[in-house]
Amino acid sequence: MLIIGHGEVRGVLDGKEQEILALVADAYRLHDEGRTALPHSVFLRFPGDDRNRVIGLPAYLGGDHQVAGMKWIASFPGNLEQGKERASAGIVLNSMTDGRPEAFIEASLISARRTGASAALAAGLLGTEREPRGMSFIGLGPINLEVLRFSKARLPSLTDLCLYDLDPARVASFAEEARSIVPGVTVTTAAAPEEALSAHRLVSLATTASSPHLGLAATRPGTTVLHVSLRDLTVEAVLGAQNVVDDADHVCRERTSLHLAEQATGGREFVDAPIGALLRGSTDFVRDPERVLVYSPFGLGVLDLALAHWVRRRAEETGTGTRIEGFLPGSARLSSSAPATSAAAVADASV
Repeated sequence: MLIIGHGEVRGVLDGKEQEILALVADAYRLHDEGRTALPHSVFLRFPGDDRNRVIGLPAYLGGDHQVAGMKWIASFPGNLEQGKERASAGIVLNSMTDGRPEAFIEASLISARRTGASAALAAGLLGTEREPRGMSFIGLGPINLEVLRFSKARLPSLTDLCLYDLDPARVASFAEEARSIVPGVTVTTAAAPEEALSAHRLVSLATTASSPHLGLAATRPGTTVLHVSLRDLTVEAVLGAQNVVDDADHVCRERTSLHLAEQATGGREFVDAPIGALLRGSTDFVRDPERVLVYSPFGLGVLDLALAHWVRRRAEETGTGTRIEGFLPGSARLSSSAPATSAAAVADASV
């Protein structure tokens, strides 16, 4: 079993925005071609607790490098009040030969960066401005920071940001981080979400809201809204916009804004296209430059596997990570006298 910790994952992913964008785009194309297996995610919730959850995302991704596995990701929003990350995650990769688990990878950064890359792909594909200069961000946690990182990689013309968050400290922290991602950036702070919605024609929503609270009346014609958090927009806002998703079967679940829109209308006719089909050119969908478009990515497990498999390959090539023998039945036992893989070394390993 190969264990790859957070710092090692970061070492592989940092500075690789273009490669990650390509991996995510390829995964979407393979999914649209039917070369994936993607069961519905499993939501583990707790009695009397409507805020915290743990989600399991099993998946198989075909193509040149077949990979199967599962991401197990916890979302505990109250962690933010304790100075901890809201989300924590791990990915197990299984052998395509005998099904045995082969690698366990810390996945919070993988999850955040595949989300940022997914949103940035949509921004470049669906935006109505050829070289957009401005972008608004509502909800200023680590996910929107990754959306900014990948949007800048995908759209180098970005120079102006409008920020909104309920917490002024998060606004200040995000602005500081933004200046390192976008040198010379101009940052303005919105006093209300509607002000951020109207500031630019690219908007990214990544809040921790559990129910719809935001309309789109304040947006300009031709605005593209990256609805990353999935539960911010009202049913009326969804139905009044063009809608692109990653997978309608997955996104219309668990009381997302699109799920509520489906319940209200009795169907999914408001969904115009999946992003995989747009990337492949296999749909006749046309972006209306006068309408608002909402991109709602559920966050498919195949994206996590694409990045996790890439991280694993790079780790094996460079000798990164901790390999533990004796994890599986019938494999060599861990020897307490073996200096390279002693019990103490394993206990100290970053997982």
